[in-house]
Amino acid sequence: MWKRRNRDAAFKARVALEAVKGERTVSGLAAEHGVDPTMIHHWKRSLLEGAAGIFERGGTAAVAAEGAEETVRDLHAKIGELAVVNDFLSRKLKPWIGT
Repeated sequence: MWKRRNRDAAFKARVALEAVKGERTVSGLAAEHGVDPTMIHHWKRSLLEGAAGIFERGGTAAVAAEGAEETVRDLHAKIGELAVVNDFLSRKLKPWIGT
């Protein structure tokens, strides 16, 4: 039984770009890189559909990155809050726990 491989985004982009160039057939690329030709067609389609997003003003990637930074800040604040509560409770419960 074969094991499913997870390819990283850089590999997929490189193979999809080679397919878009058209210098070699998809079958040749599939044999060379050890992937199914159908996967290369999917990666190529995804590349072509997503390429326009690169050139949009204020691209969605920048918006997503900003949203991710805000989420990280919120999570760091929550971690700090929980750490303070944990310290407070550990000090207050020492007489009952006996440690």
